[in-house]
Order: sequence, then structure tokens, then C-alpha cells
Amino acid sequence: MYVTAIIAAGGKSVRFGGAQPKQLLQIGGRTVLERSVAAFVDHGRVDEVVVALPADLAATPPDYLRRVSRKPLRIVEGGTRRQDSVANAFRVIADTADLVVVHDAARPFASAALIDRTIAAAVEWGAAIAAMSARDTVKEGTRDRCEQPLSPNDCWTIRATLPRTSIFLAQTPQAFRREVLRDALTSTDDATDEAELAERAGHAVRLVEGEATNIKITTPDDIPVAELIAMEHDAPDLARSIGRAAPARTGRAGTGYDLHRLVEGRPLILGGVRIPFDRGLLGHSDADAVCHAITDALLGASGAGDIGRHFPDSDPKWQGASSLDLLRQVVGLIRAKGFEVGNVDATVIAERPKLGPYIDEMRGNLARAIGIAMERVSVKGKTNEGLGEIGRGEAIAVHAIALIRSA
Repeated sequence: MYVTAIIAAGGKSVRFGGAQPKQLLQIGGRTVLERSVAAFVDHGRVDEVVVALPADLAATPPDYLRRVSRKPLRIVEGGTRRQDSVANAFRVIADTADLVVVHDAARPFASAALIDRTIAAAVEWGAAIAAMSARDTVKEGTRDRCEQPLSPNDCWTIRATLPRTSIFLAQTPQAFRREVLRDALTSTDDATDEAELAERAGHAVRLVEGEATNIKITTPDDIPVAELIAMEHDAPDLARSIGRAAPARTGRAGTGYDLHRLVEGRPLILGGVRIPFDRGLLGHSDADAVCHAITDALLGASGAGDIGRHFPDSDPKWQGASSLDLLRQVVGLIRAKGFEVGNVDATVIAERPKLGPYIDEMRGNLARAIGIAMERVSVKGKTNEGLGEIGRGEAIAVHAIALIRSA
């Protein structure tokens, strides 16, 4: 699945004030815009990034945007409204884009786990947004006439108290299947976000748990909080830069193993790559032994059982299932348990075929499914030196290890 991220940074920061747009404000030594863009450039499941900027910035974009080389990055001129900026960006996304993630540039601290959760929900439901459930009592107000108000809120009284159990505060990222966002952007009516436009177009929008640190910088009062979040966010990098060890986070390791018999009449799929060969692996799903071993390693590290418990071969629902999709589901499960993936390493033991030409494609598929950078995924090929059923070319086996840590 090809995923495009649109960073909405076309606003003029009217509410923020100041001599420059708030997206160029420095937080912890990096601009708000750079932090927001980097979250998606560095994410393993995002294939391209489109940034909508004010006209003057689009004409002379900041250096860090011009230096991005890890994946395609396009810059477009923003519009009068946020939805106009998103529409301008949508017009230039890749023809192959299946899913589009929209994110406010003013939210510089969206985590990889949050992006991954939102993408996974949109894949399943068609549209999804990050949102925080209301923690405070929620009041609906009504404006009254009053003499000499001391503040903008002085002329409001309570109309009703709303049940906070059903109140959610919208954040970004917001993710949509391409056709859903296309429908949403056909509306010319004003809206505060793309989810509202999608609702009006008749699409259901899934809510996924947001993050308290995923704040939106709207006024100067938000800056002190943002600086504190940046200090915590950048602590490992800062520690490395001054030669000190970063504070340790809880780490857990898990191992996985899978073996499948080679038979005629089946495609050979490893790491999501269909490899030309005269036989394929026998199994209930697509029998991708690389994905199965890594999935088991992740489940083991998180103490969540094994692949057979979650996707039993007795259930017809998993007949012919994509093992990359099963891996994505398990990554969502361990993220829900409060973990993020550090890295994975898999060793494929096969006499034939030679896997060297397909290793990097496997790594890319796995990185996108897990939601981590490709350099944190390793796949190696070994033979069994002609010994046993693997050496005779009757089967392929995979060993894997995964490291996870508390998010």
C-alpha cells in the first residue's frame, strides 16, 4: 500500500501573531515545520510527503525541505483555507497513492506509533483520525449580552452540560483512503478539518486514541509546554551529542521460528515479495515464513502468545491471508499494550532460490508493515549446506528476533 502524507502548513498564523508564521518558530532548536515534516519523512509506512506552504515560503522553501532525499517530497502553494491547501496538495500526490494522511504542521510531536495507529485504522475503515477523549467536564455555552466584559468569555453562560464519555477532541494525523478524501474535498463549504468534510460526504470516520503530547501550537501560551515536550522528545539525541548514555527505557526481546514445506502449485512469497520459483510454501495463509517468524517474535516480546493463537489455521477467515497484513495487526496489538518496535532481524534458511536480489524489497515491505525505518529491519539469507529437509530443497525455515520497548 502506497501512503502519501500531506503536511498542511499554508496558514498565516493570524491567531499566533508575531513577525513570522508559527511553523517557522524554533522549538528546542528546530522549527515547528521541520519537526512535523520529519515525523513523516522518517516513518517507515509513508512513501511520499507533500507540504503545502504560504506562497512566499513555497517559492523559497527552507533548506531542510530541499535536503530531503530519503523519499519524494513535493512543495505546493497553500490556499486561503486549510481545506484549500489540502486540496492543492492532493492534486499532486502520486498516481499510485492508496492512502493519504493529513497532518497539521502546527503539531510537531506526533509519534510514529500515533501515525501507525491512524494509518492502520484508515486501511480497515476508510477514514480515521487521532482524537483525545475529554477528561474535563464539558459545557455548552450560549452568548449573553453583558456590560464591559473583562475577557472574551465573560459574556457566555452555560446552556448544557454534555456527557464527556462521548466527547472527543480531534487531532491530526487524519488518514483517508484516496477515494474518501477525494469525495471530501469536493465540498466547497467551510470546515475545520478533513474529517468533517468526509462526514458530510457520508463516510464513517474511525476514532483512534490520540496523544496528550501531540499539542497544536496556536498561541504564544503554547510555547513553554512545547519546549518541555521537545526536551523530553529530544533527550536521546541530546545525550548522544554530549557523549552520555540516554536514559534507558524498558526493553524486551522475543524470538520467532517458522518452517514450511515447498510444494508445486503455490507461489513463493517471502517478506511480502513474490519470488520466481518452481514451488511455493504450503500453508493456510500465503505461508510467508519471514512475516510469520517476525510476527511470532513480536508477540513473544510483548507476552501476547503466538501467531497460531491469533490467526488459527482452523479459521477460514485467514485462508490465503496476506501475512504482511497479519503482521500489521500484531504491530497494532503490541502498540496498544504500550510498546514500540526497536528493530527486527530475520534469517532465512533456504537452499534455493538465491534471495540476494530480493532482500531490500523484503526489508522495505516489512518496514512499512511495522512502521519503522528500513535501516531497523534486517533480513539475511543462509543455506543449510545440503543437510536435512532444508538442504534437500524440501522446505524453507526462518529464525527471527525482535526488540521492543515501552513507548
